[in-house]
Amino acid sequence: MKLEILGTGCPKCKRLYERVQKAVNESGIAAEVVKVDKMEDIIAYGVMKTPALAVDGEIVVVGRVPSLKELQSIIKL
Repeated sequence: MKLEILGTGCPKCKRLYERVQKAVNESGIAAEVVKVDKMEDIIAYGVMKTPALAVDGEIVVVGRVPSLKELQSIIKL
């Protein structure tokens, strides 16, 4: 599983990255967590508001930082 955090480095983007890392660690799921911070790459996903989360190339969260519990349910899909 590949989890991509889309954001330019704002505090919310950093918080989402940290939460995703924690959700992956607590869930015990094998996943690659990647930061996507180049604006042209973010726009290529069609994302206009950050932070955003993509799971295996599909955008699942835009413009907010979900709770740890919500992230855990997203990555267990």
